[in-house]
Amino acid sequence: MVTENENATKAPNSSGNEGETTSKKAAKKQAKEALKAAKKAEYKAAAGKSDNGNNAADSAEDISAGCYGTYGIINSKEKHEERNFVTVVDLKDHVGKAPVWVRGRVHTSRAKGKQCFLILRQNSSTVQCILAVGDKISKQMVKFAGNLNKESIIDIEAVAVGVPTKIESCTEQSLELSIQQLFVVSQAKPQLPLQIEDASRPDNPDDTEGLNIRVNQDTRLDNRVLDLRTPANQAIFRLEAGVCRLFRDILTAKGFTEIHTPKIISAASEGGANVFTVSYFKDSAYLAQSPQLYKQMAIAADFDKVFTVGAVFRAEDSNTHRHLTEFVGLDLEMSFKYHYHEVLHTIGNTFTDIFKGLRDQYSKEIEAVRQQYRVEPFKFLEPPLILQFSEGVAMLREAGVETGDEEDLSTPNEKLLGRLVKAKYDTDFYILDKFPLAIRPFYTMPDPNNPIYSNSYDMFMRGEEILSGAQRIHDPDFLTERAKHHGIDISKIAAYIESFRFGCPPHAGGGIGMERVVMLYLGLDNIRKTSMFPRDPKRLTP
Repeated sequence: MVTENENATKAPNSSGNEGETTSKKAAKKQAKEALKAAKKAEYKAAAGKSDNGNNAADSAEDISAGCYGTYGIINSKEKHEERNFVTVVDLKDHVGKAPVWVRGRVHTSRAKGKQCFLILRQNSSTVQCILAVGDKISKQMVKFAGNLNKESIIDIEAVAVGVPTKIESCTEQSLELSIQQLFVVSQAKPQLPLQIEDASRPDNPDDTEGLNIRVNQDTRLDNRVLDLRTPANQAIFRLEAGVCRLFRDILTAKGFTEIHTPKIISAASEGGANVFTVSYFKDSAYLAQSPQLYKQMAIAADFDKVFTVGAVFRAEDSNTHRHLTEFVGLDLEMSFKYHYHEVLHTIGNTFTDIFKGLRDQYSKEIEAVRQQYRVEPFKFLEPPLILQFSEGVAMLREAGVETGDEEDLSTPNEKLLGRLVKAKYDTDFYILDKFPLAIRPFYTMPDPNNPIYSNSYDMFMRGEEILSGAQRIHDPDFLTERAKHHGIDISKIAAYIESFRFGCPPHAGGGIGMERVVMLYLGLDNIRKTSMFPRDPKRLTP
């Protein structure tokens, strides 16, 4: 039997066991928290030590001071004539030699540890550059280079060094630049509306495994200054300059004189409503649809053979892949002895010479375009293929197309005829002669053998028209009759008609759309790719 005293004696022992258990748990918890606090303190101490190390490094003496930084605004205060600047494409001639200066854009910049790899771009050429912390290069300089914004313009002094393995990511694959000095000429914004790498990607919709990153046309045109920096665009517009140069050189060698004609005129040069009207003081004037009338007046003034390169304006509300409201016209006109084919052959041979010039002198540019776009080699015959308009109509009818004898070629029919001609004659360039008179301008000479047709011609590349031309009427009375037939106000072209009353030789010529020639020669799908700042019914900027 347990007595009260016994219970009283045992109770304290029981209570002591409970307290002992609680004390052990608390001790365990405290030990755990102490360990956690110790680790946290250790981490903070390590982080602080690291920060102090970095701060010490940043605050340490910069051995590269004065060898890198930002110029500020270049306002022609200094000349630096002692600096020997070299283009990227010429760097191969300086491998292992004295340091050279190069100016270019930061294509990419990546700092990794004590090194920074930078791709410098100059036009379409790229070269790898490297900085590494050492006796002359500080950590601060490497950090500065790694933080450069893409597209910033920089000057570098560097030594060109040969590399054992090709650098596939650059156009200069056999060398790299070891940077000694680096200065920012012009800083680009950190955030760009488009990336040059994205805008340069190959246009291959069939490649389902590649990066599906595309920059749409409106984004490109809205940010045209950036878009024009891609290798393909650099090549397109250098080739376009080549077309103009070849056009000038070839015709000059043939005895042509370059002239410059007014772009503000008193009457629509082509007739019709596709003309821009502008305010001209208290009257109205028009933007020239063609330099046609002035080329003819130059022939009447005894210049014999003339050409001009300049803006042409067409108020056509056409939102197609090949129409612009303003484009560059390559126009020519020449007198002939007895038959307008003297002129037709001259123009055809001029095109052949331009095609050969592009093929032989601009192969690098053509290849650069091919890297981004599918460019099929352009084929042409020498001498060029000449077909009658009626022959073209017959070929279309054989292919199942219903078209009238005096009906102009629609765009689909033009393209189909181009494919038919390519299949039969293996040429992308051909001439179609003897167009119906009803679809040609008022100054076109009718065919003396068939009044339905005219002494006029079009020239085509890859099934699209790139030149329209004809023998012009050089008799003032006949010209007046034809102008009235087209409903043109004679008083507004009186000076033009009057110029033929003093004697004018028979003559012919044509007008070429430069952007269209380049587009079709390269096989591109849109004329906006070959117009640096295109103008169409929906675009007036930039």
